[in-house]
Amino acid sequence: MKFSVLVAILANDLEEKAIKVAKDAGAEGVTIISARGIGAIEKKIFFGLTHEGSQSVLVFVMERKLSVTVLKSMSKELELGNNTKGVVFTLPLEHIAGVDLTQIQRFEQRIKDEI
Repeated sequence: MKFSVLVAILANDLEEKAIKVAKDAGAEGVTIISARGIGAIEKKIFFGLTHEGSQSVLVFVMERKLSVTVLKSMSKELELGNNTKGVVFTLPLEHIAGVDLTQIQRFEQRIKDEI
């Protein structure tokens, strides 16, 4: 079975919606990392302080085919093509350890159901 990691870097206000969309599309566990970023467009300076919005980095490990489905759902539901509030991408995983066996069984059952 081939796995991918799906990474979503989003504005904090999209975090909960993104997790719900991902779970509704079939994702299971997620690791959430707080972050801040500097975009291509310079942020406004207020009293000498530059405001940089807070971001969340969501990291999902899932079966490769499922990762494409989740990515498409997140892109559509979060309207990522229409704004600059986030980016979602996948990366292939060559080696992995520590995946819960019940999660692998659910992946296998989902594939069997599709066939």
